[in-house]
Amino acid sequence: MDQFNQWIETIDGWVWGIPLIVLIMACGIWLTIRVGALQIRHLGKALKFMVKNEEDGEGEVTSFGALCTALSATIGTGNIVGVATALVAGGPGALFWMEIAALLGMATKYAEGFLAIKYRTVDKNGQYLGGPFYYIEKGMGARWKWLAKLFACFGVLAGLLGIGTITQINGITSAANNFFDPNGEHVLFHLFGQDYTIATVVAGLFVTLFVALVVIGGLKRISSVSQIVVPFMAVAYFVFALILIICNITKVPAAVVTVVQGAFHPRAVTGGVVGSMFVAMQNGVARGIFSNEAGLGSAPIAAAAAQTHEPVRQGLVSMTGTFIDTIVICTLTGLSIVLTGAWQVDGLEGVQVTTYAFQNGLPFPHVVSSFVLMMCLVFFAFTTILGWDYYSERCLEYLTGGNMKKVMVFRWIYILAVFIGPYMTVSAVWTIADIFNGLMALPNMIALFALNGVVVYETKKFFEAGKHKK
Repeated sequence: MDQFNQWIETIDGWVWGIPLIVLIMACGIWLTIRVGALQIRHLGKALKFMVKNEEDGEGEVTSFGALCTALSATIGTGNIVGVATALVAGGPGALFWMEIAALLGMATKYAEGFLAIKYRTVDKNGQYLGGPFYYIEKGMGARWKWLAKLFACFGVLAGLLGIGTITQINGITSAANNFFDPNGEHVLFHLFGQDYTIATVVAGLFVTLFVALVVIGGLKRISSVSQIVVPFMAVAYFVFALILIICNITKVPAAVVTVVQGAFHPRAVTGGVVGSMFVAMQNGVARGIFSNEAGLGSAPIAAAAAQTHEPVRQGLVSMTGTFIDTIVICTLTGLSIVLTGAWQVDGLEGVQVTTYAFQNGLPFPHVVSSFVLMMCLVFFAFTTILGWDYYSERCLEYLTGGNMKKVMVFRWIYILAVFIGPYMTVSAVWTIADIFNGLMALPNMIALFALNGVVVYETKKFFEAGKHKK
């Protein structure tokens, strides 16, 4: 197992090295310049469009439903476990780079949402299909279809083996175990050098069952569940994290200084544990992308099903996902961890870091704080599993020419991956997820650079015509 971990960590270092980080950040900067910092100037309008569905729009689900489907995939363990992992590995400065990546990523997510509607298609069953594989093939030309298939292949693998299943169920079962059996006293069996408790096994079985019940129902069931669960869980987590920060408001200025200083001078903050600005940047950008998925090309797959006529409008709605996911929720998590000093506590890993922050920052008994965080993480991760099943299925549909028999087989394999997910180690799980995230980003980035002219031209026409005032 140690040799396997070393092998995948080496691959992760190649994938998430300087070139990809520079590419993702450069794409965000370039698009921000090209659309005139649209993500800042029109954020208010975007938030309005988010809750105001377009009249007579064509599609399978409302714009809000499509956003909730996308948010169901993005608001997950990355917001709780991923932020903690980034801060432990990269120091508090990782949070700063996570925010920068998110701000630039809003422009990227806008372009993705725009292109999803611009180049979407309707199949013989009336399904609206879109995403990077379609805007690569239809926007860049048929000779680039190999690149579209490459993205779809990475998308299937990312959903099945990385971000969609294993990381999410691992986060759920870890949280359940930390709450119900923190000392690991009720071990059921031993596997791969790890003890697995009754809490871990039972939580895994329950989640697998509920995932199966929803996933078999397809997009509309996933969307209907997401529209109920996503707003509820996001507001609940926001309220408790805000309470934590308010109760420690005097520590916030120092925490902000620590974050900014750690972004540029990690040694001064971490005592030499994090040796360079690049380590903080790499962890911040990687975990930020894992959380909000800007640049990965996953969210436009959901956006393509939105009931709308106007690509610009859906692009604006899509970019609010990154704002909610990272700039709001991840910021609250990161500040909670920094101002309680949770990132400095030896021996804590993953969700344990955020649990420590909630236990020591909230004015409630530890058992209450732990329960709140556990329930938030369970809902976050559960909906992410659902959202990524939808993404993976759409990728597989593209690869197989719409062969629904193969898609149905995939659904059961996906459910099986959720079932076995709790028995993978945390470090290996996150590393595998990082690798597939990076591989997905590459074809999508090529398409965004190639088609940015279309985005800029039609965006300019939209605002010049005053359509944003309607």
